[in-house]
Amino acid sequence: MLREVGTITALYRYPVKSMAGESVESLELLWHGLVGDRRLAFRRIGETNGFPWLTASKLPELILFKPHTPHELATGAAYKLPTHVTTPEGTTLELHGDELRSDISQRLKAEVELMHLKHGIFDEAPLSMISLATMNAIKHNIDVRRFRPNIVIETIDNEPFREDSWVGERISFGENGARMNVIMKDERCMMINLDPETAQSDATIMKSVVQRNHNCAGVYGTVLQTGTIAVGQKIYL
Repeated sequence: MLREVGTITALYRYPVKSMAGESVESLELLWHGLVGDRRLAFRRIGETNGFPWLTASKLPELILFKPHTPHELATGAAYKLPTHVTTPEGTTLELHGDELRSDISQRLKAEVELMHLKHGIFDEAPLSMISLATMNAIKHNIDVRRFRPNIVIETIDNEPFREDSWVGERISFGENGARMNVIMKDERCMMINLDPETAQSDATIMKSVVQRNHNCAGVYGTVLQTGTIAVGQKIYL
């Protein structure tokens, strides 16, 4: 039996891993996550530790790079992968071009290359979800972009960290829509300390998550049923 537990209030996708994301009203949920989410990433050439992807934990200003498609090129199906990136200094470069690769390599002081994986480049799972109550418990009116979620929800009971109790359960988006399996809590790293507008670090954010919920905020999920998910959609357990 389905039990209503909340409503989707925002959706995000992140075409290039660790770069700025995009707020969207609706997206197709496929077997490997949301359309266009984390399909691209810069790989640190020569890295052999098993996680070669460049993230803001290694280069904080990476979150200030903004992938997009210029208006004159934005034709065809919605939510195609971006073609360009605007740097923190406001310069627009081709996403697949040598100038962007060189720019990031210089900032990192190590060589990188852009990779495209059609099944996505995820840390733990293809979906992440967090509630407004959880974020407000960590810090009132905190910028949601610090947590880089796919799905932001408002729960009916407005109880902080309520989503933790859903691990092992199934979420339905709409009564007969797409579904996800909640597989684990989202253990946070220093990236939540980074201001998405300046990349400046505020260690009190991470400290609050550790104190309030043992370093976890939000949950990860896998796809059980494909379909469209949208802002305003009710979610059921």
